[in-house]
Formats: sequence, structure tokens, C-alpha cells
Amino acid sequence: MSKQAFVALVTCFNEDETINYDATRAQVRRQVAAGNNIMCAGTNGDFTALTHEEKIRLTEEVVDEVAGRARVIVNAGMPATFETLQLAKAFDRIGVDGIAAITPFFIACTQDGLISHFSTVADAVETPVYLYDIPARTQNHIEPETARKLASHGNIAGIKDSGGAQQTLEAYLQVAKDMPGFEVYSGPDHLVLWSLQNGAAGCISGLGNALPDVLAGILNAFNAGDIAEAERQQAIYANFRTDLYALGFAPAMVKRSLYLQDPSVGASRQPALLPDQEQDGKILEILRRFKRL
Repeated sequence: MSKQAFVALVTCFNEDETINYDATRAQVRRQVAAGNNIMCAGTNGDFTALTHEEKIRLTEEVVDEVAGRARVIVNAGMPATFETLQLAKAFDRIGVDGIAAITPFFIACTQDGLISHFSTVADAVETPVYLYDIPARTQNHIEPETARKLASHGNIAGIKDSGGAQQTLEAYLQVAKDMPGFEVYSGPDHLVLWSLQNGAAGCISGLGNALPDVLAGILNAFNAGDIAEAERQQAIYANFRTDLYALGFAPAMVKRSLYLQDPSVGASRQPALLPDQEQDGKILEILRRFKRL
């Protein structure tokens, strides 16, 4: 089965910080044209800065724009199971291909608490549910054995691993090998090809906002059996990542690098700090070096 790339799509904003749905739709078209699938309301989509109602409308707009040409996964995860359920049920009605649920943040959870949280969400919807692990941001981590237990739930289809640790990714991939129907999607941009070679179903990448063609190039070459080309594209992706992420908070750097290519995406909502001129100059230098301008 072909491996698939999802881009954790940016949410575009107007100058008054309202969502710019037209610009967001344009970003959807850009990714679909490149051959990528869409994850909306994820980390790179500023989901923590969006209201409950905005997430629902955003998903409606994205699904409408995609019009069946690509798969759409949306993140429903919130600190409380109660609101996560409300969002998941709304996304279920809209008709997405998958509902991701980031681990609760701010609230410290036990592994049993995580099992209860994810199982409750998966019980309530028809759409397949994907676990979403990013402990650096949420301070809650889905242990591999917890993922194994959740993999036996009939409606939990896989996990997005954004932890960045190859050892954890390997452990999740072992769960996928042992539990048919459970898929692993890698989040770290430098491990896209490695994860594909080691059994991942695909990747969900924020950096793909800035380099949609390179991300698609890794997947297309891998699926065609052209590992040399996949390695070449992965090297570009990893080098761009290293240079860009050295400048600051990764999602903010991705958004800014995209903004400098296309100002219609707007800035992020405050209190996310806008990069200064010196930082913009460094980003522009990277974009020129990688022939993005």
C-alpha cells in the first residue's frame, strides 16, 4: 500500500487576527496540487489559539475545498475529555477521514487516564481516531505499551508520533507490526524517509507548508522504489529544517517562512511573537539558498 504524506496545514489570519478562510483554502489547494493530504487544526495550525466554533468552521471549509481529492484529518484534542468529545462529534458529522486527538495538556494524566480519554472519544464517533503524541508541548506522553492497549480498540486507527525520539518511534512501529490495522505516522521532519523504510504508514509534517513539493517528492520517490531520489529529497528537507528551526520555535518559523513567500497567510495570533527584521533576514537567506524565492 502506498505511503501517504499529510501536511499539518497553517491557519491563515487577517491583520485583525480573524481567520482568513479564503487564504486558508488557497493553502489547501496548494497542498492538494502538490499531492499531499491535509491535517487541520494541528500544532502548525495554531489550534490552541482557535475557538471551539472556529475549529468547526475551519474543518468545514477545508473539507469543502478538498472535495474528496485528498484525505483530511483534524485534531480534536483538548485538555478535557468533555470538549474533545464535543469537537470529535462535530468533526464526525462534517465527514473527515480521521480525527486526531492530541494528548491533554496542562492536566497531568496517568497512562490509565490516557486510555480512558482516548477510548471515550473513539467510542463516541464513527470516524477512525488517531492518537497524537507530542510530549514536549503537552507534558503527557503515550507510552508504547499504552499505545498497544489502545490499538486493540476497534476505532483507534493509529498514532501520530511528534516526540522526536527515534527510540519511541521504533517502539510504536513495533506495535503497528504486531497489531494489524494500527498505523504510525511520523512527525519529525528529519525522520520521514527513515520512518517509511521502517514500516510507517506515512508522515504528518508541519515543514511541508514551506516545502510541499519536497515532502511530496520524498513520498513519490519512495512509493516508486526510487530510494536514491527519496534520499536526495529527504536531504533537502532535513537541511532546510536544521537551518530554519535553529532560529526559533518551529511552528512559528514555518509560518514565518511561508509568510515571507506568501504574505496572504498572515501572522499568528498573539501572544506568539512576530519575528524581528534580523530574524526575517535570516529566514529570507535560507529561502533564497533553497531557491524558494
